[in-house]
Amino acid sequence: MTSAADAYSLPPLPYAYDALEPVISAQIMTLHHQKHHQTYVTNLNAALAAHRTASATNDVPAIISLQQKIKFNGGGHINHSLFWRNLAPPGQAETDLVTAAPELKDAIVSRWGSVDAFLEKFKLALLGIQGSGWGWLVMKDAVDSTNNGKRLEIVSTKDQDPPFIDGQVPLFGVDMWEHAYYLQYLNNKAGYVNEIWKVINWKVAGERYVGGIEKEITFKL
Repeated sequence: MTSAADAYSLPPLPYAYDALEPVISAQIMTLHHQKHHQTYVTNLNAALAAHRTASATNDVPAIISLQQKIKFNGGGHINHSLFWRNLAPPGQAETDLVTAAPELKDAIVSRWGSVDAFLEKFKLALLGIQGSGWGWLVMKDAVDSTNNGKRLEIVSTKDQDPPFIDGQVPLFGVDMWEHAYYLQYLNNKAGYVNEIWKVINWKVAGERYVGGIEKEITFKL
């Protein structure tokens, strides 16, 4: 169980708010981080506090009713914490898949035939999301022995559902909620989907491919 001292907090961005321009504006980054992500953190802590009280009094109906709030806001906190780290300013070495994550690049080519084919597949998945959600590149256990028994998949999640269900390891995600792009791209969702690749941090994705996400996210129950 958590106490007030163990409450979740908003993680700082690993770059300035304007560092992802012109792909993502400083206005979007500021609102997205300080308002949207902070709201998930605040609501998660409130839901966990209420859950502690309900557990202490054995209030089963309250415990059950809080599960969705914990899932939604906890997912929002986790998803965004992963998202900030899997972005980097355009033009930095981390945004070059070939040099920043050679092992992951080889796995992508093995899975989809080429990097370009992978990118087109991912873009289609992002544009196919109806309503709010995320697109993810994840690593799953494979039934064969290729790529060290791992298999890459492109998946989407609804709303703020977390991407690590059934042992999946999220390598990077793309936020497809309107607040992630609308102030800049308006209804041109495809423009955002095409540009986001200029700020994907392949170095972080490669590290997750090799070592998972355990060092990035601490789960406090």
